[in-house]
Amino acid sequence: MAEIKNYTLNFGPQHPAAHGVLRLVLELDGEVIQRADPHIGLLHRATEKLAETRTWIQNVPYMDRLDYVSMMANEHAYVMAIEKLLQIDVPIRAQYIRVMFDEITRLLNHLLWIGCHGLDVGAMAVFLYAFREREDLFDMYEAVSGARMHAAYYRPGGVYRDLPDQMPQFLAGKIRGEKGLKRLNENRQGSLLDFIEDFTSRFPTYVDEYETLLTDNRIWKQRLVGIGVVTPERALQLGFTGAMLRGSGIEWDLRKKQPYEVYDQLKFDIPVGVNGDSYDRYLVRVEEMRQSNNIIKQCIEWLRINPGPVISDNHKVAIPNRVDMKSNMEELIHHFKLFTEGIHVPAGQAYAAVEHPKGEFGIYAISDGANKPYRLKIRAPGFPHLAALDEMAKGHMIADAVTIIGTQDIVFGEIDR
Repeated sequence: MAEIKNYTLNFGPQHPAAHGVLRLVLELDGEVIQRADPHIGLLHRATEKLAETRTWIQNVPYMDRLDYVSMMANEHAYVMAIEKLLQIDVPIRAQYIRVMFDEITRLLNHLLWIGCHGLDVGAMAVFLYAFREREDLFDMYEAVSGARMHAAYYRPGGVYRDLPDQMPQFLAGKIRGEKGLKRLNENRQGSLLDFIEDFTSRFPTYVDEYETLLTDNRIWKQRLVGIGVVTPERALQLGFTGAMLRGSGIEWDLRKKQPYEVYDQLKFDIPVGVNGDSYDRYLVRVEEMRQSNNIIKQCIEWLRINPGPVISDNHKVAIPNRVDMKSNMEELIHHFKLFTEGIHVPAGQAYAAVEHPKGEFGIYAISDGANKPYRLKIRAPGFPHLAALDEMAKGHMIADAVTIIGTQDIVFGEIDR
């Protein structure tokens, strides 16, 4: 009788569930996965090497393009590493703005994740719901930085500029009547803070809608419960961080355990899972959205009553304002030097990490005293998660591989770097 052998299947590299370009080589026994070998590097953008040829400030926009779903969170770790090397203080208002936009970014990330995870598993509607809210969040990005996605808003020493007093409004056009226009601009009459506050009051209802669609949906539970189980001990050994680690029941969050900026001034909870399966990780991220919404509310409350500078007054690091630059020779020189040479960062090394929506995102920077990094190493949160895919997928069906990629919430811009 002929010997039955496992056969090998190419999963990808263009599979839509991969959020980038992933090629999985699956070794199958019928439809059961025996081995999953991820092939990466197909989206490589050489960020770490490019960083050595650009000034410290020119590298900020490269950070946006690593995990292109969590733009400002990437920038945050990078500017924090520079600030450690420069040993400069960030104005308190800038810290609150950063925290607020970190949490807006967390919502952006988790909304894309819940939409795509639903889509991967076969739930179409939640994707459309989630993208409705992402539009408002992108408008916040655009109002503050001028760009809807790759904001380049954070700067060493603070943020690029203060929050605008006027929220941009929709204009009349051929396809919009007066009634429709009025409805669209209803919550855009005030400042950006007013618009964000309006969003935070609406958002919990939206999360309830996602939960109505998914949480007790029997098909959703059949596809997620017991899939990709990782024990707490194994999650630690594999280097998991973020929702992947918390889903296995370990209460680790840099915002609480190693607080940065003003997180120690804010009240929020860390959701943790029990079973370490895909369903628990789903529940953890949904609760994280609610907690982020609360943090944003607290930031709005503080920012309303506390004006002040939003970037360092050290002009060897941050540019002077335009009025001073045009009326003062010394400020003009600072402006010229910063835009031609950039910042000269003292020799040394620093590691800074943030609780990125996907886990611990870290930047390890080495300076030799020049205006460019001597070496830059990025600690991408998705990399150890993807490395565990073989272990998580073993014994599951082909269709479950898609669920596991979804629950890992991986994006290849940061994995390939």
